[in-house]
Amino acid sequence: MRIALIHALAHSVAPINRELERAWPAALRMNLLDDSLSADLARAGRLDARMTERFLALAGYAFGAGAAGILFTCSAFGPCIDAVVARWPAHPVLKPNEAMIDDAVATARAGGGRIALVATFAQTLASMPDEFPRDVALVPVMVDDALAALDRGDGAEHDRLVAQAVARAEMAAMDVVALAQFSLARAAEAVARVTRAPVVTTPGSAVRRLRERLRSA
Repeated sequence: MRIALIHALAHSVAPINRELERAWPAALRMNLLDDSLSADLARAGRLDARMTERFLALAGYAFGAGAAGILFTCSAFGPCIDAVVARWPAHPVLKPNEAMIDDAVATARAGGGRIALVATFAQTLASMPDEFPRDVALVPVMVDDALAALDRGDGAEHDRLVAQAVARAEMAAMDVVALAQFSLARAAEAVARVTRAPVVTTPGSAVRRLRERLRSA
């Protein structure tokens, strides 16, 4: 079964492929990367109709190549992915964060309802909070300079900065830490060492959800 992984950041490719190799090695992966999507969004500061058309074109290409389902891996493009879902309602199409949000919310509701939402890409924190239900309390955690560290190949510094930011947020007694981007999954172990709260990642949750959706399709 072929699944298409559509990426807007080069850093998202390895985390989801590692998780698929671990949790679903039989899946036939098709990776599509257009890193100009994130660069163009960062410059424009907002999503527009042209960006949506680009997402529709990528999805059309993936389905035309025989993909049974699509997982998008960049969390800052929710409305564009909604347009893909509307265009192809019979095909499983997952936002990168929808399964992680469900997991984080379920865990938070079992406690005090507080979620630390961690990101290294500012547009993620501009768009993702609207996808959470109103009965949980989000504490946005923007980790400055971490993505730049990853861009220059310093993964250890990236992970240190993320863990440091979460350690500061822990003072607010979080019930769960949600790592909002695929590129952040690599920092999960470092984060787990500085918090008592459960840590959820987008790749782990997304692979489980996509497998379930495709099996029931």
